[in-house]
Amino acid sequence: MNTSANIILSTLNARYTHSAIGLRYLLANMEELESRTCIREFTINDNIQDVAEKLLACRPAIIGLGVYIWNALECAELLATIKKVSPETMVILGGPEVSYSPMRVNFEAADFIIQGEGDTAFHDLCKALLGGLRPNTRIIQASPADLLAIKLPYTYYSDDDVAHRYIYIEASRGCPFQCEFCLSSIDEKVRHFDIEIILHALETLWQRGVRSFKFIDRTFNLNIKVASRLLDFFLQKCASPDGPCFVHFEVIPDHFPEALKARIAQFPSASLQLEVGIQTLNPEVASNIHRNLKLAKIKQNISFLAHETAAHMHLDLIVGLPGESLASFGENLNRLCAMTNSEIQIGILKKLSGTSLVRHDAAFGMVYSDKPPYDILKNDLLSFDDIQRMKRFARFWDLFYNSGNFKQSLPLLWPDGDVFQAFHAFSVWIYAQTQSTWKISLERLAELLFQYLLKQEHEAAPLAATLLADLLKLEGRKIPNFLKPYAHAKPDLSTQRASVFNKRQIRHT
Repeated sequence: MNTSANIILSTLNARYTHSAIGLRYLLANMEELESRTCIREFTINDNIQDVAEKLLACRPAIIGLGVYIWNALECAELLATIKKVSPETMVILGGPEVSYSPMRVNFEAADFIIQGEGDTAFHDLCKALLGGLRPNTRIIQASPADLLAIKLPYTYYSDDDVAHRYIYIEASRGCPFQCEFCLSSIDEKVRHFDIEIILHALETLWQRGVRSFKFIDRTFNLNIKVASRLLDFFLQKCASPDGPCFVHFEVIPDHFPEALKARIAQFPSASLQLEVGIQTLNPEVASNIHRNLKLAKIKQNISFLAHETAAHMHLDLIVGLPGESLASFGENLNRLCAMTNSEIQIGILKKLSGTSLVRHDAAFGMVYSDKPPYDILKNDLLSFDDIQRMKRFARFWDLFYNSGNFKQSLPLLWPDGDVFQAFHAFSVWIYAQTQSTWKISLERLAELLFQYLLKQEHEAAPLAATLLADLLKLEGRKIPNFLKPYAHAKPDLSTQRASVFNKRQIRHT
């Protein structure tokens, strides 16, 4: 830590392995104040008073705090603590959670709030404050940054970041689509960084030892020229003796020209991850929320990715969209599972400040929580009990289906192909046994699945063999106690060793 710093940039990340690219943008653009500025990152699980103590230890004049939906409540508590024990310390907030109205968390104690892209606005405010000039307004409206002029953040990832954290990259900002649940739709113009500078930065990170890259662009495959250059870069790295390489992109599902397909098909297993925004396959629901839905193209592209490439996919579905019944959601899930056995992330609808989703509240009886993440509680088609069950469904789906731990055994739940109904019944049964969706060990999950399938009249010995094949897929795992009586059925497996960043992907192969 820079002990002479009197400006501290901080946030509370969701996990230690995450890193805040926003703080690094701010530091990169602090100009003459850079030597007086440092970054201190924490997690939402840290004790807030301990965090305050560490931030105030070097008596900073200014603390800049990044506020997001996942840390809003903790940041509010941290803000209040800092201002109570050190009222002279100026606290400046920024980030999506304070950039739009209404603010549903109390941040009144903040000295200033920067709304919008603060890449250079934070420097300008700090310079004024340290020079004795106090702006007339507490809320600073920042203009969109000039992406060709601002300094990039990538040299500000530390060696510890490189060794232990995800390295986030962006080649563009904005999204041309108008999906009403998404903040990215507010910035409809897509702006790109200079691709040559991005490629140079990627090469520098590679030389420093980075092997896992996560792009945060909302529509990576929109600009084919830029996407092709990036894919070529990572294909070269995957083929180099210094590999392996892992890269994550967020893509729109209906735009995969042949130039992209040819490149994506060349990536080896567990090296390329694509997050594919589906959200709904119901045309009427998609129309309600201004969601672009080209079903034929979506089906064609998902089929290509699933059957002609080794890309690992995350396909997103949302529960609670206006006009989407439980039956409609179930049909969406069944259709996606019929297209691919890739991960399907099930999210619960959230009403984010700044989006136009609010216009549906009266017509569809939309009722949301007032606390982050502002998730839906009920609407005219889904009761509160329905939503609660679907939250548990989503959690258990992640533990069993998306984890990749039960690739062979889990499909035994739905021999007739009705994935939604079968897993819904299973999730209700699991919760009845556990009364919890958290801190359930892998062995306990496997035992629950074993017990449930036995109730469905599966024979114990072949079922145990299938579970063992799933569980022992990765190197270092032991036979669960409940399966030891069936150990003679253990298959001859060639287990795989996974890196810290792609264990889940390898379990799906």
